[in-house]
Amino acid sequence: MAPGAIAALPGADRVARALAFIEAHGVVLASARGGAPRLIDAIAGETIAGNWWSHPEASAIYDVLSRASASPDVLACRLVDSKVTLVHRRLWPALVRLADRFAPGRIAQARHEHTPSGKHVAQHVPFPDWVPGDVTREAAQIGDDDALAAFGAWLPRQAAAATTSRS
Repeated sequence: MAPGAIAALPGADRVARALAFIEAHGVVLASARGGAPRLIDAIAGETIAGNWWSHPEASAIYDVLSRASASPDVLACRLVDSKVTLVHRRLWPALVRLADRFAPGRIAQARHEHTPSGKHVAQHVPFPDWVPGDVTREAAQIGDDDALAAFGAWLPRQAAAATTSRS
């Protein structure tokens, strides 16, 4: 295990560090490679090559990933390249303000749970059904420029180009 790996920390500290990583970056990919940092690499303390399930700490990584993804301060969705993306609550008002620039499926909340029989079930909560009232109110108070400054890097390319051409 790499020095500084989140998975090497005691129980609750692991999840707290993973949540701090998500908060610091705002938008992270759970495990896929793409245009955002990967949470599994932060948990492992190293870049994981190949299938992360073959990593010696796969069980610890899965535990931290699952618990961090289930936090009420984290939106799990398919925002970045249709891959499982974790968005910290601090960016939700900007996301809500810019929601019309995303395909609805990209900003639907993706929940994963295991049934008592062990079956894995994915559930999706459509936008805006998952949005808390306080976030909706905050989104209404921020301007497009502030929302773009906070969240613009994650806009789809076509929406970003249209925004630039209108400025």
